[in-house]
Formats: sequence, structure tokens, C-alpha cells
Amino acid sequence: MSGEYKRYDIKGKEYINSPYKYYFTDVGVRNSRLNYRQLEESRVMENIIYNELRKRGFKVDVGIVTHSESAGSVCSRRQYEVDFVANSGSRRYYIQSALTLLDDDKLKQELRSLSLIRDSFRKIIITRDKIKPRRTEDGILIVNLFDFLLDDSAIDL
Repeated sequence: MSGEYKRYDIKGKEYINSPYKYYFTDVGVRNSRLNYRQLEESRVMENIIYNELRKRGFKVDVGIVTHSESAGSVCSRRQYEVDFVANSGSRRYYIQSALTLLDDDKLKQELRSLSLIRDSFRKIIITRDKIKPRRTEDGILIVNLFDFLLDDSAIDL
């Protein structure tokens, strides 16, 4: 197993005591341990991104963004997950992993948690879609998985 990573409250800037997420160094071993029952491409892709970030020397955690929403007199608090908070020295990246963004609802879902983060660190969505790197109106970088894997500077565009 590659390791576990903790949940990090992005707004509160502290670690949260909640269940860890686990990633395997070898995705084949992961599949074997699960008897090839959970061959979800999105989870495998997330595992590959985690391994690549660790290989590049990043400390990796999962991010949690809490957001208060009010509808009339009802106020509710929701937590949104950021797949990876990758730190190395003074560099920090907030990264979402999305198998595809071709569905507008999926794009909105992935953008939601990143757009709630109010600091100036890079926000990135990595997708398997065959796209050229581009930025949203909010400055969120969307990059192809293979570009990310083959070019260490792909997330610094």
C-alpha cells in the first residue's frame, strides 16, 4: 500500500479527525486485493494521480471546504471534498480528479469545491478527456491526465 492521507479543513487550516483514504503503490495489487470487483476507472485514475504527486515529492492530503448556504430562513452547512491538497515547500495545489467533464453537471460539481477556496494557490482539474489545457473564467486550470503524467510542469501553466 502506498499510504494514507488525512482530511484537511482548507478554511480552518487544520486536520480533521475522520477516516483516512488509502491508496496503493501498485494499482494491479489493489485490483487483486479487491478480487477485481471494483474496477472503477475513476478510482484507479485518482490512485494514479496520488502516486504521481507523491513521486514528485508532494505531501498529499484530502481537502474539505465547508460552505454555508441559506434558502429563506433555513441555513445549512455543506462540506465539499477536494480530492488532493498537494504541498511541497511554499507550493500548494488543490486538485480534482474527474474521469470526464463532458457533462455540464459533472463540470459544475468539480468546479464547485475549488471555487469555494478563497486563497491564491493553484486550482486544477485533471481529466481523462482529450483536451488542450485551458482555464475557466475563475482561473481554474483543466488539464488532460496524460499531459499531467508526462510533463511535470503541466500543472504550472
